[in-house]
Amino acid sequence: MNSLKVAAREFEITPAVDGITDVRHGGKAAEVAGGLKTTVFLFQDGDELLCLVTTHFGPSFPLNLSDFVRTELAAEVGIPVSRVLLFTSHNHTSVALASNGVLTYNAYEFPAPEVKLLPVGVEWLNELRSALRLLPEELESVTISYSCGNEDRITYNRKGRHPDGTTYLMREEDRRKLGDDFQGDIDTEAPLVLFRNHSGRTVAALAQFTGHPVTAFHPENTVVFGEWSQVACDILSKELNAPVGFLQGCAGDINSKEMFTGGTNRSQQFGEMLGSSFLAALPDAVSSTTNGLDVSVFPVAIPLSQLPPVTELESELKEIEDFISRAESGDEDTMLCVGQNFSTGLSPAYRGWLASLIRPWNEWALAKHASGELVATSQELEIAVLRFGDVGIVGLPCEPFQNIGRHIRSGSAFPLTIPCGYMNLNHGYVPDSENVGDNEYMSAHHRYTKFRAPFRRPAGDALADAGIAKLNEFAKRHA
Repeated sequence: MNSLKVAAREFEITPAVDGITDVRHGGKAAEVAGGLKTTVFLFQDGDELLCLVTTHFGPSFPLNLSDFVRTELAAEVGIPVSRVLLFTSHNHTSVALASNGVLTYNAYEFPAPEVKLLPVGVEWLNELRSALRLLPEELESVTISYSCGNEDRITYNRKGRHPDGTTYLMREEDRRKLGDDFQGDIDTEAPLVLFRNHSGRTVAALAQFTGHPVTAFHPENTVVFGEWSQVACDILSKELNAPVGFLQGCAGDINSKEMFTGGTNRSQQFGEMLGSSFLAALPDAVSSTTNGLDVSVFPVAIPLSQLPPVTELESELKEIEDFISRAESGDEDTMLCVGQNFSTGLSPAYRGWLASLIRPWNEWALAKHASGELVATSQELEIAVLRFGDVGIVGLPCEPFQNIGRHIRSGSAFPLTIPCGYMNLNHGYVPDSENVGDNEYMSAHHRYTKFRAPFRRPAGDALADAGIAKLNEFAKRHA
C-alpha cells in the first residue's frame, strides 16, 4: 500500500515593466519577456506533512521575506515552519517581491526589518496561499519513479585560474578566449523525480540541474524572463501534463554560457536543450523499491578563519578607494580590484558601484582589530534532508560549489541523490574545502557580507558530511 500522497499546483505572474528588479542596485525592469512561474507541492506520509515551493522568482529569498512567507504557509496548513521549504531557480531576470528585502549574509550584524511586500509580492503570496488551500483535498496516493538525464551544452565552470595559480571569475569574454565551446569541469546530471497515481498518471514532478541561469541577464538592462530553467520545466510539464518544480543544483561555480550577451532568444534555446535532455531521460525512469517520505531540518556549523592582518586590510582599502575613484571618472581600465574582476560588458560607473559594496567589509575588519573584539569562529546554516522513496534530496541555504554536491552524491546510499542550493535563505557562496582561500568573487564572497570572516576548511564539506549522515540514516531505516 502506498504511504506517500502528493498534490501540486502551478501559477504564473507577469510583473509590470517598471517593476523593481532583484539586482543589488534596485533598478527597474526595462522589458518583460514573459511571466514567472511558481509551483507549490503538498506531500503527506501519515502524520508527516511537507510543503515545498519552487519558483522562478529570484535570485534568492531575502531573510525577512523567507521567514514571513514560510510562517504564513505553515499557518495555512497547520504544520511547523520547518516543514515549509522554499526553493528558487536563482533566476536573475526577475523582480523583487519586497521593497526592503535583506539577504541573510547582509544580516549578520544588522537584523532584517519586518518585510514590506511590493504589489507583485502581495499578488504572489495570495496566489501561493490560494493554491495551497486547495491541495489538502487534492492529495493522491502515488508511486515514485526517477531517472537522470545528461546535459553538457549550456553551462561552464566560471572559476578560472591564471598561470600563477591565482583565481578569477570567468566572465563570458574570458570564457571565449579559451574557445567558444569551453565548459571546463561541470555537473551534467539532470535528474527527475516522478510522482504517479494508481492509474499511472503523473501527478507532479521535480527536475534539477546545476548552473546559474544568467543567459538573458544584464544588470544594467534587466529583462523579466523565466530563463532556461523555466523553459525546460515548461517542456517537461507539457509532456507530463503535470506541474513540475525546478530545484537548482550546487551552482556556486557554474554559470550558464553567454552571460550579459545571450539574451532571451539564446536562453530559450538553452531551455529547449535542457528540456530535451529531461524528455530523453523519461523512458529510463526506474520505479522506487520503497515509498514514503522522511524529513529532517537541522543546523550545521561551518568553521570560520581569523581576519586578515591590519596591513593587508589597509592596503586593500586604498586599492578599493582608488578603483572607485577611477571608475567614477569613467576610466575603462577599471577591471581588477582586490581579487575581484569585472566584466567589460559593464560600465565603469557600475564597476565602481560593485567595488563600493566590498569597502564596508574591510572597514569592519579594521574596526574589529582596533577594538580587539573577537569575531565568530563558525557560521550556522540550517539544511534540509528529504527522502522520497529511493531518492534523497539535500537542500542548502546558500550558493554551494559543485563539489559539495558531488561529495553528497558520492557518499549517499540512495540510488539517486539530488543536492540543491538556494533553499529558504542565501548565506552567499560556500566553497568546498579545495576552493577555500582563493580571492576571486565566489571563494572570497565574505567581502560582500555584513559581516562574516572568511571560511576555513573543511568549509562547505561540513554541510555535505552532515547531509550524507542523515541520508544514510534514512536509507538504513528503510533498507
